[in-house]
Amino acid sequence: MNNKIALITGASRGLGKNAALHLAAKGVDIIGTYHSRADEAQALVAQIKQAGGKAVMLQLDVGDSSVFGEFAAGIGRILAGEFKRDSFDYLVNNAGIGLHAAIADTTEQQFDELFNIHLKGPFFLTQKLLPLIADGGRILNISTGLTRFTASTAAAAYATMKGGLEVLTRYQAKELGGRGISVNALAPGAIETDFGGGMVRDNQQVNQLIAANTALGRAGLPDDIGGAVAALLTDGTHWITGQRIEASGGMFI
Repeated sequence: MNNKIALITGASRGLGKNAALHLAAKGVDIIGTYHSRADEAQALVAQIKQAGGKAVMLQLDVGDSSVFGEFAAGIGRILAGEFKRDSFDYLVNNAGIGLHAAIADTTEQQFDELFNIHLKGPFFLTQKLLPLIADGGRILNISTGLTRFTASTAAAAYATMKGGLEVLTRYQAKELGGRGISVNALAPGAIETDFGGGMVRDNQQVNQLIAANTALGRAGLPDDIGGAVAALLTDGTHWITGQRIEASGGMFI
């Protein structure tokens, strides 16, 4: 019996890498994308293979929708050649960038970049990959806790894109339900990674403020999110669809 296959965008670092490792540990084969850090991407492949898993990493700029058709064709070739399959099971739309800027200071260029990566990218990449997603499969869109709480006064543009992604999630769930594909959004809280310049991880004052406003008493760790991703892609959660699931440790509740 073939292993399940997950395609994770932005898998070379941060939460995407952690999700890939958690899924690989459960016997899921990984197709990951990276933007520019080829060395980190290949290090992840080596780590997964050393643990007995299977992984392939491909370069992709999720902010450039003009390449999605070619990318999907390449995925089809890799599925046939490397995995002896014509489809994959899980799509995790994870790749992203941060922006710390007030509304008054956000430029149109910054806004457009966030839009292309966080909303237009997942919309059209998923569209191009739909023929390759197995019936009964899963799509998981990575959102943010900032669509519920305004912990930062400098996250309006970023959170706006993720709010759109959550709406898209519900429409995808409705449209793809006939194929047995469930679609959800996972909304992490503040996590100790290098995202946004590593502010949560490296700024002790910020870290303590988050811990003081979180029910479980600390900032999140990458394993908290990687574990949630793996849990939401297991057979026991297939009946959950069209939902926003927050993994924040209870921030601002």
